[in-house]
Amino acid sequence: MAERTLAPAEAVPAPPGRLRSGTGWRAEAGRLAEVVALVGLVVTQPLLDVLGHSPDFFLFHQATRLDALALVALVAIAPTVPFALLGAASLAAGRVTRAAVHTLLVGLLLAALAVQVGRHGTPLRGVPLLLVAAAAGAAGAVAHRRWRALARVLRVAAVGPLVFVGLFLFASPASAVVLPRGHDGAAGVASAGGHPPVVMIVLDELPLVSLLGPGGTIDATRYPHFAELAAGSTWYRNATGVSGWTPYALPAMLTGRYPAQGLAPHYSQYPDNLFTALGGLYDIKAEESITRLCPPSRCEQPASRPQGLGVLVRESGRLLGQVTAPVESRVDPEDSYRELTRAEAGLDAAEPVPADPKFRWDTLDDNQPARFTTFLAGLRPSAQPTLHFLHLLMPHSPWRYLPSGAQYAAPEDLPNDGAGWVELARARHLAQLGYTDRLIGETLRTLRATGLYDKALVLVTADHGVSFREGWQGRGLDAIQHAPDQVAWVPLFVKEPGQRAGRVDDRNWEHVDLLPTILDETHIRVPWRMDGSPARLAPRQRADKRFYDRPGQPLTITGGVPAPPPTPAPDPLVGTRVGDRPAGGTATVANLDAFRAVDPAHGQLPALVWGTVPASVPDGTRLAVAVNGTVGAVVPVVPPDPGGRRFAAFLPDDRLFAAGANRLDLYRVDGAGGLHRLTLS
Repeated sequence: MAERTLAPAEAVPAPPGRLRSGTGWRAEAGRLAEVVALVGLVVTQPLLDVLGHSPDFFLFHQATRLDALALVALVAIAPTVPFALLGAASLAAGRVTRAAVHTLLVGLLLAALAVQVGRHGTPLRGVPLLLVAAAAGAAGAVAHRRWRALARVLRVAAVGPLVFVGLFLFASPASAVVLPRGHDGAAGVASAGGHPPVVMIVLDELPLVSLLGPGGTIDATRYPHFAELAAGSTWYRNATGVSGWTPYALPAMLTGRYPAQGLAPHYSQYPDNLFTALGGLYDIKAEESITRLCPPSRCEQPASRPQGLGVLVRESGRLLGQVTAPVESRVDPEDSYRELTRAEAGLDAAEPVPADPKFRWDTLDDNQPARFTTFLAGLRPSAQPTLHFLHLLMPHSPWRYLPSGAQYAAPEDLPNDGAGWVELARARHLAQLGYTDRLIGETLRTLRATGLYDKALVLVTADHGVSFREGWQGRGLDAIQHAPDQVAWVPLFVKEPGQRAGRVDDRNWEHVDLLPTILDETHIRVPWRMDGSPARLAPRQRADKRFYDRPGQPLTITGGVPAPPPTPAPDPLVGTRVGDRPAGGTATVANLDAFRAVDPAHGQLPALVWGTVPASVPDGTRLAVAVNGTVGAVVPVVPPDPGGRRFAAFLPDDRLFAAGANRLDLYRVDGAGGLHRLTLS
């Protein structure tokens, strides 16, 4: 029988789930391109934009170039993979199911994009924003199904992730860190005179007013080692930083120039700095935290090891959650800076342990700051002039340390502003400052024990302060304008070689004067212009200050040496013993279990108590918190926030706690001062 040839109209259709060659595969590729475009807008662009403006993220985690490039590749490719797999899995279900799945994916991604657009362009937050975004996603999915023009636009936009990667690698501030293209800078020239060793400690987020007592001097009771430092050095009491943001403030300090551009704090962007100036003559031992101003050709490699791709991916995942959430994040991105653990830093039993038995930094397994112990170990006399440099993120938040060095846990979402919360934040800041004072004392002890103290030029300062004024908390533009005394003024102590007696100098010091002063003391000349001048020259004539919230846009700050803020009177109940009291309500304590097995020897104490009270408890109600029968804090009930009607009490006195099980009691204080015990859960 003769074979019959089928006409095109009679061609056998492909079985369900199978794609015809050519057109079918082109359609699937087009659908994938649409998903790639939307994922690029929802994930790749916002994440690379934030990371691109945060070179300090890579510097703090000591990311290698390969780590950073691998992270960028993952951000560009990995988010698309689950959607591609879902689309591939739907191939076996037939054309209708494939189309429905694709429309659903488009709607979900458009809704996620609407969340981000709505959070930046509208006042909506939380559930209302989610509802609006869901409606926008549904409308977008319907429009995508009806009008092919939208699909064509998305397919063209599939090149977006490549564009975002290119902008990150070649145009963002972080590009200087990932693909450095600079040089090592100009070396200073030695002139006649001695070249003393230099010991420089830059603390972080430390307002001068936090150190001051009622008389305007260093509070020697709370901060004996800062007072000891002041007693043997020149205290420039009218010193100010030049920016509230470390990536601008620290380069200004180490280059002698005001911030002019939003550059990465990297040697390729600031080739002429303290390290390059001294590097031709001095041995450089630098422990930087969120900058890398010392080029590898001049500096020893840092003791702390790169933390690896895993840490970058984990922290980027947390960042993505903040970027895509329908609510504002309560967590300051800088608060995520975390020192290496003992295991991560590779420390072992040979690591030198400071002599002070309460100096617990080296005995804690968590958040082990390898930089400080390495810095101490390097404070030894040398035949060659040496610069010992340490930038330490203390007493910078997150606040976790008591003055004794013990650590305590705290939730990440506690507010730092508003009635009650500002006072709590400042108390925790001052406690961590007490621990910072212990570190200064350990440094002074080491310098004297090694004989470096008399020979060295010793400088201790901070890059910027922070405001704890209610309504203007932080160090952004509002805080700078309304509380400059807390944001701009910082401690600065300069001990010249051989100096024994302390003195106070109230000249108008700005931190661009720091490098010129160091160069003058070390008899080094540099071939570049600086905005500051050395301390031996006449003080600047103008009385106002230059401060930069944004590079190239100076703000004028007026005022002189700030007065310390009034110290709130302690509540008379604090320190009193409490016996049996009648029951008077309930409360929930989130960390109640922490009191059942306290181990002070390990350096962990439940020094922050937080929880909620019923909505019926009026605002302003005082709560007394007692540990083992002694009242350690009295705090008000504050207005409810998204976390509920919350309270938090800080107990910085180690003597309240004992090893083993500890008793925690909360009392409602009535108008007459009577106590009513709350039943805890």
